[in-house]
Amino acid sequence: MISSNVHVRRAGLADAGTVTGLVAALLSELSAGQNDTPRAVMLAVAESLLSGGASYTVFLAEDGAGRPLGVATLSEGACISTLGRFGTIRELYVTPESRSAGVGRVLIRAVLDHGRAHRWSRVEVGAPSAAEWPDSLRFYKREGFTEIGPRLKFRLA
Repeated sequence: MISSNVHVRRAGLADAGTVTGLVAALLSELSAGQNDTPRAVMLAVAESLLSGGASYTVFLAEDGAGRPLGVATLSEGACISTLGRFGTIRELYVTPESRSAGVGRVLIRAVLDHGRAHRWSRVEVGAPSAAEWPDSLRFYKREGFTEIGPRLKFRLA
């Protein structure tokens, strides 16, 4: 059930601190508190991305009083195999006390509506390990996402 007190809006540069705090909480949870990226570095990156172009978008979920409940960040990409432009959810986080209240669903709806408005062919997400985070995988599947295989990374810096 979605709480009627949840509102989603597109984040702007003035929201960089809030976005950084939510993403830092996500990284802390995923890494069992081992995220060592300095908050000031994350804030600088958030400010840069939020002041950039249309290929990076952030949605904030808030309660009726404007308190942050969650965040979704996404970027636009393009390739032949997706038949053009598509979106990728880079981070999706809902505060622990707001989970099971429909906040994630409202954020996903905002992302999908954004993708439709920009004529994306699809939206992808790199979900965390199903073995370690089965609730996350169940959430995405419940929202209509299907598995397309694992993702790998190679750090350049």
